[in-house]
Amino acid sequence: MKAEIISIGTELLMGQIVDTNAAYLAGQLPALGVDLYFISQVGDNLGRLADAFTRALARSDVVLTSGGLGPTEDDVTRESIAAALGETMVVQPELERHLRAFFTRRGTGMPERNVKQATLIPSATAIPNPKGTAPGWWVEKNGRIIAAMPGPPREMTYMWENEVAPRLRKLTGGVTIASRLVKTFGIGEGKVDEMLSPLLKSNNPSIGVYAKPDGIHLRVTAKAATQSEAEALLQPMVEKVLATMGETVWGFDGDTLETSVGALLKAKGLTLATMESCTGGLLASVITDVPGSSDYFKGGVVSYTNEVKAASGVDAKLIAEHGAVSEQVARAMAAAVRTRCGADIGVGVTGVAGPSEMEGKRPGTVFIAIDDGRAARVFPTFWPGERSVIKRRATTSALFHLKKLLEGRA
Repeated sequence: MKAEIISIGTELLMGQIVDTNAAYLAGQLPALGVDLYFISQVGDNLGRLADAFTRALARSDVVLTSGGLGPTEDDVTRESIAAALGETMVVQPELERHLRAFFTRRGTGMPERNVKQATLIPSATAIPNPKGTAPGWWVEKNGRIIAAMPGPPREMTYMWENEVAPRLRKLTGGVTIASRLVKTFGIGEGKVDEMLSPLLKSNNPSIGVYAKPDGIHLRVTAKAATQSEAEALLQPMVEKVLATMGETVWGFDGDTLETSVGALLKAKGLTLATMESCTGGLLASVITDVPGSSDYFKGGVVSYTNEVKAASGVDAKLIAEHGAVSEQVARAMAAAVRTRCGADIGVGVTGVAGPSEMEGKRPGTVFIAIDDGRAARVFPTFWPGERSVIKRRATTSALFHLKKLLEGRA
């Protein structure tokens, strides 16, 4: 079954919002055995949107849309579908009663503009939307399907999970897809592709390589008639990927580095403190994004200047001798914050975020130190890019090395 996604809204084309709905739906389709061929964005224009539906229905079995189901004049998804199919929209009394009752429960009258949300064409049935006022449309005609869903992600996600996905699952012809996401860090996309070259020739299972902020992700996917058969195809390929990528693998599927590090600290009864320079507190921020992080995170210091480093326990002579961006200062930062916060483990991060050189060192030069009271390890890294990229990659690198050390700690 071939599918395409149409994201609707002029605000998408103007860059005012990011199209997270299409990314979400694209990630959901493989598990249903549906192949996604096209994604497009179309503004709130009746003619252009009707053309998009006509084109989509000529080449795809399933068309998924989000947006344009509101009550305003520029919400024209329904009208565009009707135009593409040559059908007429008619107000449905039961839908109108339900819609008016929704507003009554909220203590207000329904604007007459909202009546358009109670319309259907002969080929369409309404998809319930308990999260908002706009029902979706499920359209079937000439062997093609359109599932039109609202634009707000909360409404769209609920409708997809509870209404649209279950209906599509019944229509996929018994094809099941099993998928596993393997997450790596520390080597580039080109090198990963080279390492996996013999495996990438496989069609079923197949491997996709994707560059992400937290490293390179490898999507291993297998198709079969049943879930158990797909899993049986999948697992040997996953094992080959793990054997090839070795220590660069840090997680799977929905894992995040900050959650994994937090779980390890909690399981081992250890506490953590950080001192950051070039990352400006980003490491502490990411760590505390995890609920319950107060159980293991003592605190963090943003020692952005040499004066603050010295005031936080780093020997000023050490800074003068080796420079703020150095292996020695990173080690001293980790030790100082561990001692001053009374933590089991201290992490120090110092580097050059750019755009200019510092102490003769290029932007992207970063030193990460981890001190657990028994030994201090320093990881020199170089991450080229803009300031925000360098800060993010340095933070990810610190979490990656911390996770590996925690996994090997008795």
